[in-house]
Amino acid sequence: MTTPDPPPARELLRTEGIRKTFPGVVALDGVDFDLRTGEVHVLLGENGAGKSTLIKVLSGTYRPDGGRVLREGKTVRIADAEAAEKLGIATIHQEFNLVPHLSIAENIFLGRQPRRLGLVDRKKMEADAKVLLDRVGVTAPPRTPVGKLGIAGRQMVEIAKALSLRTRVLIMDEPTAVLTAEEVNRLFGIVRKLRAEGVGIVFITHHLEEIPAIGDRVTVLRDGRSVGQVPADTPQEELVRLMVGRSIEQQYPRQTARAQQEAASAAPLLRVTGLRRQGAFENVSFEVRAGEVVGIAGLVGAGRTEVVRAVFGADGYDAGRVEVGGKRLPARDVWASHAAGLGLVPEDRKGQGLLPDASVSENLGLVTLREASRGGLVDRAGQRKAASRIADRLGVRMAGLDQHVRTLSGGNQQKVVIGKWLLANSRVLILDEPTRGIDVGAKVEIYQLINELTASGHAVLMISSDLPEVLGMSDRILVMSQGRIAGELTAREATQDAVMALAVGTSAPGTSEMEDSPRGH
Repeated sequence: MTTPDPPPARELLRTEGIRKTFPGVVALDGVDFDLRTGEVHVLLGENGAGKSTLIKVLSGTYRPDGGRVLREGKTVRIADAEAAEKLGIATIHQEFNLVPHLSIAENIFLGRQPRRLGLVDRKKMEADAKVLLDRVGVTAPPRTPVGKLGIAGRQMVEIAKALSLRTRVLIMDEPTAVLTAEEVNRLFGIVRKLRAEGVGIVFITHHLEEIPAIGDRVTVLRDGRSVGQVPADTPQEELVRLMVGRSIEQQYPRQTARAQQEAASAAPLLRVTGLRRQGAFENVSFEVRAGEVVGIAGLVGAGRTEVVRAVFGADGYDAGRVEVGGKRLPARDVWASHAAGLGLVPEDRKGQGLLPDASVSENLGLVTLREASRGGLVDRAGQRKAASRIADRLGVRMAGLDQHVRTLSGGNQQKVVIGKWLLANSRVLILDEPTRGIDVGAKVEIYQLINELTASGHAVLMISSDLPEVLGMSDRILVMSQGRIAGELTAREATQDAVMALAVGTSAPGTSEMEDSPRGH
């Protein structure tokens, strides 16, 4: 007996010539896109290419200025989120639309709770929620407050919520941005299951390696236009060329040998000796010299972020010392660190690095606000002039200095976070996950900026969970494991296998254990 062929895919959704403008900006300029039943269609493009605007048109947040949207061949008007839901279109945004103190079941059916005799039927609501949770592999009881779930768990609740709406079109905006490899595999399993059930999925990602693993087709946006539709197994080099309009000959433009040679004779700008905080990290010692990039690699939970926050003075430590330019810094004193020439770009740029509702100019001037004040009054003209200078230098794409920073793309937001420390003339810049959540074109711009900083005598201490990035941009790599520095690798010694061997606590050729005292080359 032969297995019957699956029904032919039919068109679920189509956009034709979608146009959307904002004051001074054409966000979408005639975008064509289509989605079929049972497929994952990847939407790819740099930050600012128009991806978010397009999905907001499809989810009812924005109304297009031109073009049309068709649902199963019929022109539709998506005036708001409710209209999108009625059409079977659900969107899972990067920032989840969940209420932390409410239960999983209450979040899934918020505003649509089943009722009996005028009261919420909690028994039915929780039973229905359990069916949906089983479908997406969530084992937590329906009564569990959402705030007690991790990021991956909350994402699955969002998917369950979408399925409760009988969704046929599911839009997923950067769903893997903050997930571990194990969580990504689990998510992909759910996506494949939904695809097999005939759901059409629009999948947005910056991780090019994910595309052949989960996608069927790829539409690439650039400058608000759809510039190509290709199979998901298209080589990364071609995807990059479509995204940025040029080939990137060298993803990591770091001239490591020259940087090492120049840094070898330089005095340490930053020296950390015997740093310890109980339960977080133990006996951490290292140096960072002028003109070099020192990378910190390790698995999630190895203590990397905890160490650099302590070095910067954002958190305390129990023992050890931090010196900048040979002078010891007091513990837990951010202003002293800033005055000594340290700057920290945190991994959570939105929550810790920016004031989202403030302007680009105001954000760029945050660190230098005290120095720009005289008699309690801020030199706003001077601050604005300095902000304009640094924004031009970094190539921040914006409508103007008064634009709210939350409306910038992720790559441009990151430039603003880095820019405020450049205005403060930081001698040592600590970058924690500097390219997380930004596209390949913006990444290269950040890498080039790092090179410019080190070429001018600054130093960079960089944490990254992107192993190719650490290998490509670091002159030396410190590998952390379970709160300790497991070893140090030169750029010549460093390979993915060597780094991972240290990270998981096994031996690797060409590596050496860190000594108790800090060491350079």
